[in-house]
Amino acid sequence: MKKFLQQHFLGLAVLFVIVFLSSGFSFKSKADKPDKVYLFAYSTLKNNGKNGLHFAWSTDQKNWFGIGPEHSFLKSDYGSWGPTGKSMSEAFLIKDDNGIFHCFWSVKDDVLAQASSKDLINWKSQRYIQVMKNITKNSDEKPVIQNITVGKKDGQFSIHWVSDNTKYHNTTKDFVNYTETKEDTDNAPKLTEITVQGDIQKGTITIVDWSVVEMLIRTMESVKFRDKKDNTSPKSDSLLLAGLKPVTAQITINGRDAKKISNMLTGVFFEDINYAADGGLYGEMIQNRDFEYALSDKKGRDEKWNATMAWEGDFKISKENPIHANNPNYAVLIKSSVSNTGFDGIALIANEKYDFSVFAKGAKLTVKLKSSAGETLAETTVIPMASWKKLTGVLKSSKTVTDAHLEISTAGETAVDMVSLFPQKTFRNRKNGLRADLAEAIAGMNPKFVRFPGGCVAHGDGIHNIYKWKNTIGPLESRIPARNIWNYHQSMGLGYFEYFQFCEDLGAQAVPVLAAGVPCQNSSDGGAGQQFGIPMENMDEYVQDVLDLIEYANGSVNTFWGKKRAEAGHPKPFNLKYVGIGNEDLISDVFEERYRMIVKAVQQKHPEIIIIGTVGPFFEGSDYNEGWAIANDLKLPMVDEHYYQSPGWFINNQNFYDSYDRSKSKVYLGEYASRGNKFYNALSEALYLTGIERNGDVVTMASYAPLLAREKHTQWNPDLIYFNGHEVKPTVNYFVQQLYGQNPGDFYLQNIVKLSDANDEVNKRIGVSAVQDKTTGDLIIKLVNVLPVSVAPSISVANLGTAENASYTLLSGNPEKTTARPVTQQISAKEAFSKELPPYSFVVIRIKVNEKVLLNETF
Repeated sequence: MKKFLQQHFLGLAVLFVIVFLSSGFSFKSKADKPDKVYLFAYSTLKNNGKNGLHFAWSTDQKNWFGIGPEHSFLKSDYGSWGPTGKSMSEAFLIKDDNGIFHCFWSVKDDVLAQASSKDLINWKSQRYIQVMKNITKNSDEKPVIQNITVGKKDGQFSIHWVSDNTKYHNTTKDFVNYTETKEDTDNAPKLTEITVQGDIQKGTITIVDWSVVEMLIRTMESVKFRDKKDNTSPKSDSLLLAGLKPVTAQITINGRDAKKISNMLTGVFFEDINYAADGGLYGEMIQNRDFEYALSDKKGRDEKWNATMAWEGDFKISKENPIHANNPNYAVLIKSSVSNTGFDGIALIANEKYDFSVFAKGAKLTVKLKSSAGETLAETTVIPMASWKKLTGVLKSSKTVTDAHLEISTAGETAVDMVSLFPQKTFRNRKNGLRADLAEAIAGMNPKFVRFPGGCVAHGDGIHNIYKWKNTIGPLESRIPARNIWNYHQSMGLGYFEYFQFCEDLGAQAVPVLAAGVPCQNSSDGGAGQQFGIPMENMDEYVQDVLDLIEYANGSVNTFWGKKRAEAGHPKPFNLKYVGIGNEDLISDVFEERYRMIVKAVQQKHPEIIIIGTVGPFFEGSDYNEGWAIANDLKLPMVDEHYYQSPGWFINNQNFYDSYDRSKSKVYLGEYASRGNKFYNALSEALYLTGIERNGDVVTMASYAPLLAREKHTQWNPDLIYFNGHEVKPTVNYFVQQLYGQNPGDFYLQNIVKLSDANDEVNKRIGVSAVQDKTTGDLIIKLVNVLPVSVAPSISVANLGTAENASYTLLSGNPEKTTARPVTQQISAKEAFSKELPPYSFVVIRIKVNEKVLLNETF
């Protein structure tokens, strides 16, 4: 595997003396240990069945000792992370003739779930078998499989279950291929009932070596130990480090001992979550401008969410002769008026101009911007024709308000569609552009790349909802809107052309992410899409869509898709270099078949493109392991790793990438965050990033996620930048990202740190990184103190002369607050190298060097 020591086994050897304390059982000596024991495998209905597979053991089948007891050794990955998904019930464990364990379970749907393992700890990819696919049912509802049991006879395994009070079975020899499902006439095995920790549980009993139970207990204890260590806070730190005196740190930086690292470490990951696009970065101020909101956007859970959403007044929705087949709805006004409040009110600035446009036919329209009190702030008129025509006007606001609305009225009968209002001052003054203040906040991070259009958004909620880039280009009225997996509407006004243009305006590399032929792991469509993917007979077309995207970005104007780009206003290629395939996928057989097909097609047609693969949503587990195995086999240049963890995890895992194999795929840390926006969270991220820079030869890119969140419309916390209609509210985490983004390096300079306190808990809370910027030659030193006491540094730089003055930026404050902001001053280099770091602080020192010894790139 990729790492010499897998993080999954962190701490396996720690505190073995407490192994048996959790089970309530102990042995007097080695000789007392049995050779064989009974192992009981079961799942419970606790937490809606999400707690997964549990084990208990016994020597006599009377006294059972739970391992955990609620510790999960395998969790179901079927369905969404909502109330009913990811459930496991009636788990059934069986061992084949090769010593491989196979677990089957019910998932509240019409499929069998199965996974296999050699040791009951490391599990292979989960399979979801459509055994009821060809069974005709009278009910429109999907049949639910229950009471799964498995028997073994004559080298075959017979799987039995019940659905709608009918018994079924099929057989398999290899747990890959299954016979046709038939009604069951045999006597199926039954689950065993035993009492564990006072509760009656149903499961299966297997005889195993005592060493298997030992390893299960050790694994459980190591996870508990790790979780306890990772559950840190300023309060727990003060107890852990009680009596700690201020620390001194001798830091020696060697200018000749350096390695080349990526200078693209800090970028942004944009996903249309939390209203990040419509109502966010996309400059459009009218909500539901095209009257295409639909009940399906929220899966029918909100009856008000329809074509009239965000509009008030006397009008009707019509579909006859629309402006475009992809935009079938429009509004008809008859001697009436309608109004739209945008996204929680339209924010206007006094004397600023706003571009209004509408497709209309019929009588004259009067258009006004009005305050919530009814005062007219701006007004214009437009005169439609007898047939659809786009009309424009300019509205100049007389006042600054945050809660205005747009009003359209007519004295006759008029049809309207694509009602639009944009500030003239968009980012880089682009038409159909981006909200300037939000885009400027992103630009302020100096991102080297932008990943888009999202994570789960990219591969959608079921096959039908996979993000299709071709639906997002061309005239706005021809674009095909779609349901957002985060339960709202995507107008596609912010489409692939706008994404590419934004990257170009930022001077950042574009990193589009495309589905790997399967929908999101969090798809709520269950068997209709999540686990079964695009039918193979349709995959050639999908693969061509991926290849067409590269042509759209890079092809000449003489190519079909290059011409489409030119028609949008960009004749020159966008010079796309990266394409991501897949995102946090369930690494199943269904996924792998489609994934390999896409990757190989891009490798063959476009060897110049850097493909970024996927290794699942976590830093460990079967998706992670299987994803890396496929990446190694395909020789992918890069993989996308994700993890959201506690601040303590980031503090305790700064060496995460130290042992990665440098000859294998590079890493894009595409999504990470420490689950909070307090300064303590931001400091833990700053500390971890010193380790990322140290490993910048294997980690080439990293992006915090999610990026944006509109207040009152947030589906995920924490986020990097919060906002409303008139304010942008960067978090303290943002300023950590900004300081790293504005101070990248091309070379990492090795350094030695000697502390006055040898306590490991002290050592791991002090971070040091030294890099040099190839372009300017500047030496950049980052210092992080996550201690409740000050740190007095003494920095010496060998084999690299430095100038007299330095830029010194300090980010410091109360770790429990969110208000810390960076302060920069110009001081002498001597002072910068010895200036005390306050408790809980992050410092960036930037200084000119007199010798550019690194610039010959001889390392």
